[in-house]
Amino acid sequence: MYEEWVIKLSEKESLLKGFALFFVVIELFLAFIFYNYYRLEEEHLSEQLFLEMKNYSFFFDDERFDMDIVDKVADNQLYELYFDEQNLYILVPFVKDEESSLQIKYPLESYHALLNNIRTTILWQFLLLTFIAIIISFLFALYALSPLRNALSLLEEFIKDIIHDLNTPITSILINLKMMEKNEEVESIAQSANAISMLHKNLDVYLRNTVFEEEKFPIKEVVDEQVLFFSSLYDYLDWSIEIEEQIITSNRNALSRILYNLLSNACKYNTSNGFIKIRMQNNTLSITNSSYGIKNPKKVFERFYKESDRGLGIGLHIVEKLCDTLEIEKSFKVENKVVTVELMIPKFNK
Repeated sequence: MYEEWVIKLSEKESLLKGFALFFVVIELFLAFIFYNYYRLEEEHLSEQLFLEMKNYSFFFDDERFDMDIVDKVADNQLYELYFDEQNLYILVPFVKDEESSLQIKYPLESYHALLNNIRTTILWQFLLLTFIAIIISFLFALYALSPLRNALSLLEEFIKDIIHDLNTPITSILINLKMMEKNEEVESIAQSANAISMLHKNLDVYLRNTVFEEEKFPIKEVVDEQVLFFSSLYDYLDWSIEIEEQIITSNRNALSRILYNLLSNACKYNTSNGFIKIRMQNNTLSITNSSYGIKNPKKVFERFYKESDRGLGIGLHIVEKLCDTLEIEKSFKVENKVVTVELMIPKFNK
C-alpha cells in the first residue's frame, strides 16, 4: 500500500493528470464528430423537406404543407429551398398564370422542433459516449501508470530501507561524540551529526504512517531543545524566548518535528542581522522572525513548494500534516517581511 504523503499522492496526481489528458482528447474528438454529424443531419432534414414539398406540388396530399399563389420575383429561382421569418418554402410553376408562382410552405416552428429532436437524440448519444470515454480514460490511465506505480513502490521500499539502515550509524556517531573530549573540532562534528540526525527523523516521519499517541510533557523542554540546536548554528541571530512552564497533552516527537521545521525555515531564510522570537501565551505558541519576504504565502505549506534552490520543499508540508494529525490549528502571516506562525495547541495544563 502506498504512503499517504508521498507515493499515494503522487499516484493520484499522475492518475488524474493521465485521465484528464486522455479524456480531453477523446471529448474533443467526439465533439468534432458530433458537430459534423449534426450539420449533416440538418442538411439531410432540409433536403428531405425540399423533396417532400416538391412531391406535394404534384399531388397536394400532405397535410403538413400549405400553399399560396405569389408574384414571381426575379431573384427567386424555382425548385430552390428558401427561409423566411415564418416558413420554409419552395416556388413551383403556376400553369394558370405565368406571372405567378405556387409557394409550397412548411412552418419554421415545426422545422425547429424537428431540429430540437435531432439535437436531443445527438446529445443523449454524446453523453452515452462521454460516459464510455470516462471509463476508457480511467482504465487507460491505470494501464499507462502501472509501470510508474511499480517504480514508486520500489522507490518507497528502497528509501525506507535506507532510512532504517541510517538509524544505527547515526546513533552510534552521536553516542561516541558524547564520550569524546570536547574541543572545537568535536563540537563542529557533533553539530553536523545532529543536523543529519534531525534530517533523518524528518524523512522518517514523512515516509512512515506513524500513529502518534498522546502524552503529557513540558512544552518548554521541547522548545528549549530545538532552540539549543539552532541557536548554536545561527548564533548571529537575535534569539528571544518567552515560554512559561506548563504541561501540554500531545505527542512530543511530532511536536518536535513541527518546531524543528518551523525554526529551520525561520533560520535559513532570515536576514544577516535578523531575529527570532518565540512566545507562549495561553494555548498559542508563536514563532516570529525577520525575513527577506515571501512571494506566495498561501503556497508555503504545499508539498515541494520552495522559493529558492535551497531545501527539498517538504519541511512546511510536514508541519501541515502533523498539525492536522495533532489537531493543532495554525496561522501564517507576513507583515513588512516579518513572518509569524501561530500554533494553537488544543490540550494544555498550567
